[in-house]
Amino acid sequence: MTVNIDYEADKKLDFDYEKIIREVINGALDFEECPYETEVNVVLTTNDEIAMINRDYRDLFKPTDVLSFPMIDYVRPGDFSVLEEGLTEDFFNPESGELILGDIILSVDKIIEQAASYGHSQQRELGFLVAHSMLHLFGYDHMQDEEREVMEEKQRDILNMLNLKR
Repeated sequence: MTVNIDYEADKKLDFDYEKIIREVINGALDFEECPYETEVNVVLTTNDEIAMINRDYRDLFKPTDVLSFPMIDYVRPGDFSVLEEGLTEDFFNPESGELILGDIILSVDKIIEQAASYGHSQQRELGFLVAHSMLHLFGYDHMQDEEREVMEEKQRDILNMLNLKR
């Protein structure tokens, strides 16, 4: 598993954020039984930067806590068999052979703000946002109530498995 992490924010998280990111990504991969070695790119940035990305990709000029950019168009969320059904070389890194799941962009400002607002640790907030984003990289969404409930249960299960509780 390759996890590329770029820290572009001025504010610093005063804990081993890389360890948490890697553990949650690995936990989500195990939970969803991903059959491939994978690559995920993670950027930790500011509210201003994530607002610009949000504007460019979603037409919403406001900061958000996390943005997910999946590489794979799943027929069913978490169903990796779609990779066996056709031309999939675009989804794999030609040098490593790893499945490129996509990109996760996190706002350090929001991690700090939301941890305080929800009354839990910044570690738990970071873990939650990475788990949430990984589920998006697996094709899950939360636009409808039924989808949201499935996603929330999976997030909770992943975080509990990693002992990242509120």
